[in-house]
Amino acid sequence: MRWKPIATVLAAMLLAGCEVTTGAVPIPVGGPSAPVPRARANSFAEVVRIVEPVAERECRARTARVNCDFKIVVDSRANQPPNAFQTLDKSGRPIIAFTQALIDDARNVDELAFVMGHEAAHHIAGHIPRQQRNAVNGAVIASGIAVLLGGGAEAVQSAQRTGAQVGARSFSKNFELEADALGTVITARSGFDPLRGAQFFSRIPDPGDRFLGTHPPNSQRIEIVRRTAAGL
Repeated sequence: MRWKPIATVLAAMLLAGCEVTTGAVPIPVGGPSAPVPRARANSFAEVVRIVEPVAERECRARTARVNCDFKIVVDSRANQPPNAFQTLDKSGRPIIAFTQALIDDARNVDELAFVMGHEAAHHIAGHIPRQQRNAVNGAVIASGIAVLLGGGAEAVQSAQRTGAQVGARSFSKNFELEADALGTVITARSGFDPLRGAQFFSRIPDPGDRFLGTHPPNSQRIEIVRRTAAGL
């Protein structure tokens, strides 16, 4: 009986992750379909053409029975902030989405390549199913505590929602660092400079080291890229 709300919470989390693909424009290998300036469009299309096969090879080498056919899309909706994310479509195919603002904000092709490598790494490392498992565990533990404390149905469902959110965030910083490290490998093996690509961390707001924050400090991320690149 208590599992139904947990499933509902997880479904809401997945829908939230996929929602950004609404209005997204697929990017064919030959060039982007979105209405972007020619120079930036050509650069982005070239990055996609070069990085996607490398990401696919790394995926096949590091996983088993996982869909490694990455689909790259551009979110063409107006007023979207600079962002990129990885999600799955209904068939399990990995989607890497860029907002137009991120493409416009990139200083060079190395930054675009690093972001793409980072998002591909999330899929290769299985971060979505791992996050789902963490959310389920958090929901089960929190609801169990609520039951032991004598909470009613509403209190149990509230505890499940909170537990799922806490569980999903528990290892999100580690996931980001894992994706930075593997993204560095993908970027370098694609012929781009991951150190130059990771310089965008110096321009975005630093999340610091907040408890249950979703991203680690920028300095820590840059250091992971440096160490990984040095070991290649």
